[in-house]
Amino acid sequence: MGYLLGVTALWAFSFSLIGVYLAGQVDSYFAVLVRVTLAMLVFLPFLRPSLLRGKQRLALMALGAVQLGVMYVFFYQSFLLLSVPEVLLFTIFTPIYIALLDDLMFGRFTPIYLVTALLAVIGAGVIRYDGVDSGFWLGFLVVQGANLCFAIGQVGYRRLAADLPPTLPWHSVFGWFFVGAMAVALPAFLLFGNTAGLPTTSVQWGVLAWLGLVASGVGYFAWNQGATKVDAGTLAIMNNALVPAGLVVNLVIWNRDADITRLILGAVIMVASLWLNQSWLKRRAIATV
Repeated sequence: MGYLLGVTALWAFSFSLIGVYLAGQVDSYFAVLVRVTLAMLVFLPFLRPSLLRGKQRLALMALGAVQLGVMYVFFYQSFLLLSVPEVLLFTIFTPIYIALLDDLMFGRFTPIYLVTALLAVIGAGVIRYDGVDSGFWLGFLVVQGANLCFAIGQVGYRRLAADLPPTLPWHSVFGWFFVGAMAVALPAFLLFGNTAGLPTTSVQWGVLAWLGLVASGVGYFAWNQGATKVDAGTLAIMNNALVPAGLVVNLVIWNRDADITRLILGAVIMVASLWLNQSWLKRRAIATV
């Protein structure tokens, strides 16, 4: 849980940095390529190929390609089809995908996870819902593609970790995750990138360095490690904790408008969903003693 809370705070700052210093100013495909490259460079020095078999390396690369590479391609395209509030609104469905995929991959059905995930969606919706246009269906589907990729990556990582030794030093194999993401980010930039949209200021380069080394490098490693240490319900709920966290950071530092009443109400609903999930886990643990 500590991993997820820490990364939530880290990514809450990252969203504002992107919105203030990069969005509409730096080519999105170049930004993704830089983030993935720097994150990969963080972990390549620790990489020990002998720790994983060939299929395991390919599985970790595939997870990186989907969770980071393909997800970002979908995510950045969505901004060409939707307004920012609509994109934020449609990202709140990720917890439902996580709850369903986790049960599917682990061969079970846990209704409480779906209930708490729906509560998290409602809480995030209370915070972010500002109404939508009539011609938003294609954009909605693109955002769902991003949500599904992010969910598949997290649940797939949990499934892969369950089949590996608990003593495995993950920092010595996580470089494969970013190698897989690079296999998507580089071709995407070569095909769709705009070289006229490269960074022009030291601030923009600094933000990219922060996003690549810290938010992507440390962030994705810590988030995926956290995903293996909690149940699916908690993971699903934490995916939407970024909404109130990001708004609080944006409000406090950049003084952007936010409906405080809705922010508090939505956060209370998400905390309630987390409490409900944890209460169910405790009751289950007592019942099995």
